[in-house]
Order: sequence, then C-alpha cells, then structure tokens
Amino acid sequence: MNKLSGLHPQEVWTQFEAICQVPRPSKKEEKIIEFLLKFAEENGLEAKKDEIGNVLISKPATPGKENLKSVVLQSHIDMVCEKNSDKKHDFDNDPITPVIDGDWVKADGTTLGADDGIGMAAQMALLIANDIEHGPIECLFTVDEETGLSGAFGLKEGFFNSSILLNLDSEDDGELFIGCAGGVDTLAKFPYQKEAAPEKGFAFKVSVSGLKGGHSGDDINKGLGNANKILNRFLWETSRKYDLRLASFDGGNLRNAIAREAHAIAVVPNAYKEQVRVAFNLLFHDVQMELKVTEPGLRMKLESVDVPAFVMDNNTQNNLLNALYACPHGVIEMSRDIEGLVETSTNLASVKMQDDHVLVTTSQRSSVESSKEDIANMVDAVFTMAGAEAFHTDGYPGWAPNTDSEILKITKESYERLFGNEPVVRAIHAGLECGLFLEKYPGMDMISFGPTIRGAHSPDERIDIETVDKFWKHLIDVLKNIPEA
Repeated sequence: MNKLSGLHPQEVWTQFEAICQVPRPSKKEEKIIEFLLKFAEENGLEAKKDEIGNVLISKPATPGKENLKSVVLQSHIDMVCEKNSDKKHDFDNDPITPVIDGDWVKADGTTLGADDGIGMAAQMALLIANDIEHGPIECLFTVDEETGLSGAFGLKEGFFNSSILLNLDSEDDGELFIGCAGGVDTLAKFPYQKEAAPEKGFAFKVSVSGLKGGHSGDDINKGLGNANKILNRFLWETSRKYDLRLASFDGGNLRNAIAREAHAIAVVPNAYKEQVRVAFNLLFHDVQMELKVTEPGLRMKLESVDVPAFVMDNNTQNNLLNALYACPHGVIEMSRDIEGLVETSTNLASVKMQDDHVLVTTSQRSSVESSKEDIANMVDAVFTMAGAEAFHTDGYPGWAPNTDSEILKITKESYERLFGNEPVVRAIHAGLECGLFLEKYPGMDMISFGPTIRGAHSPDERIDIETVDKFWKHLIDVLKNIPEA
C-alpha cells in the first residue's frame, strides 16, 4: 500500500489503491462485494445487495441541499484479467500492484483495473467526504460488466430511486458520452476426431506475441494486429503447401479484448522442415512490414517440439483454418451521422482447443441494431458453411443519444467553466450498461465521463494521473449544480 501517496486527489487514489488489493475477476466478485458492504458499514452508510450481487450505497444530502434531484453514480466492480505470458499472477487471489510511470499509473505486468476501479474509487471517496456539497446520492456498483453485463441485465426496477445517472466508466478526459453501441457474441463449436500424429514428422510450436491488444470497442479502429488472425494465416498457408497437421491452437482470451497472443503446435513431414522454416521467416517479415507502425513490438517464434500424441482430423482442420481465415475482424462500417465514430465492428476474440472440440468466440458491436444483427449473421454464416455449430448470446442494447439532455447541459457547462475548454460530446463504440438501465428506467437522464485510460483490457492499461484530478473536480462541480426536484 501507499505506492500512490502524493498523487492528487489523494482521497481518490487512496480508495483506488485499496480496491487494487481485492481480487475482482468477472463472475468472481464475492471478495469485492464483501469489501464494499464492509466499507459502508464502517462508515455508517446505508447499503444493500440484490440477488445477482449489485451493491447500492446511499448517502443523504448535505444540509441545505435536500431539495436537489437525487443522483445515482454508477461503476462496475469487475475487471478484465490479462497478463503478460511471462508474468506469474493469480487473479483470483493476488492483489494488483499499481506503479507510477511518469505521468501515468499502470500495473506490474497485468491489467490495472482502472476500468472501472477509478470510477469505484471516486464513488467511495465521495461517500465518505464531509466537505462536498451534494443532494441525495446513490452509488450503484454492478457486477460482471466485462463478460456478460449480468449485473445490468439482472437489475430490478426500483433498486435505486434517482432520476439522473452518472456513468463513471468512460476513458477520455474532455469527452462526454451520450450514447454507446449495442453488442452480441457469436460463438462456433468445431467437434473433431483425434488421429495419431505422424511418428516421423517435424513437430513445431509457432507463437505470436508482443501485440498491444486492447479494447475491442475503443481500439478496434486503430489498426492493431490480431494474434489469432496472424497465427492462422501461417497455419493456413502451411497446410496448403506442406501437409500440415494441427495438434493444438490456443489464442486470445476475452470476448471484448483484441487477441494479443496465440500459439499452436503442428506437424509436417520431415522432408518439409526447412521449407516451413523459410516460409515462417518470410511471413514474419511480411507481417512486420504490414504492422510496423501500429505493432512495433510484434514477435513471432517457431521452435521444434516433441511429436504430439495426436492431431486433429484433416476435415475439421481444413474447415477450422478456412473459417478463421474467412471470418471478418475489425471495422465493418463507419457512422454516416457522427464523424469518426465506428458504427459496426467484429472481433475474432479467442480460439480455444478443448479435448473434443474447438470453441471460437467472436464479438460484434454496432450503434445500429439491424447492423449488429447483420454482422453477427455474417459471422454465423462463415462458421456454418464450415460445418461448425454456431450460436449467438442474448446480446445487449445500445444507448441512443439525447442531445436535449438536462444532465448533458449541466456537465458540459461545468467542464467549460472549470477548464476553459469545450468538451467533445459524442457516442462511443464500446458498450456501456446505460442501454440496459434505460430498459428498466425509461425516463432516466444519463451521461458518461471519466479520466483518460489507455490500453484497457491489456497489460498495457494505464491511467493519466492529471486527468484523474480533473475528473474528480468535474464530478464534484456537477453534483453541486444538480437542479431542484
């Protein structure tokens, strides 16, 4: 603890560092829920938990502000758990280690959890502050935002009472978000048969690493490499020329993260050993040149290994490699209404070879509901043609912008008054829980803002120290200017 002492605002950083000590992987939020309930009890605050695990902590208005409209501040309590391959870390039990790196705070080889730990920290600092004017406030902490939006889906009507919601899960200082994309996941299951591996073949492991990864919403338009795509490109070409047989494929992890690392084990006849090495070096060079601007850290490695016990049957192998090659990844359509906004995208998130099948996970996003369905169906069609069992998750709705929003006007004027700059008002391609909140609370007036975070969902995740101070001042000022009910 106290690694972040001296940073401003200290009250927020103190809470953030405390949060870092509590493991909080998605779907395993028991420890952080207990932490929040204990925090409320120790500070004499009213708290409750719903059936799915969402926590609400309430605080009365400061004297003289009782007539202001009630505000609910919202963040999610789970974090994306990604680490570098050489980092030993147990996300179920080990704390996150924040470190100061120049103007940024990051973690030591893992995701930092500033998404959305910094929103949580601001809520907690506000709940225990005795020198900040505000009307009645409620702080909503939702579970499982990163892997299924389960907390927002499971939220019951009437769990909170406010008519204004401040979502503290945005990642760009100076930008106010009034809309977001909806999303759905498309998965494909490839059953396969095991066959004995060629006994005298050349077995090798090929790996892709060193990519930046990142958020499949915020970073999908940045030209980043996808480890699954790069690895499959080599396997596909090698299978066409050198009778490759695939023994394993493991790439990517999370549905909402661009795959940073992937590796596979394969076998070719001994006669093709040198040709395969040459082909690998040529492809590595090509990919390096293609991604030299966006992915300077790209690494690819081919090393000999023991011949595996089995390989995948040839028919399924061909279907899998063809489907992964044909599966779209990246930006599908830019918005025609909002300049610079990605409208529709898809992410080839992970490829996991199980004992009797390969599971491929993809994620589609769009601010247009029909386009979301269209790209999901396109991905479905690719996998169906390849003989896989393809299916969709329930998905989640987008959040349609409201340019006449009262809280937008208040938040925008506050930023201009405090910092002398007009904030950008826009929608975001990443998914927020706000669309689901609107389904339960149709009259809710909402806005989302936060400090600058970069590299979210990857071990390169970092938060800009200066913008946390601005975020805190902005939040306090917005609450002071909430109108009367």
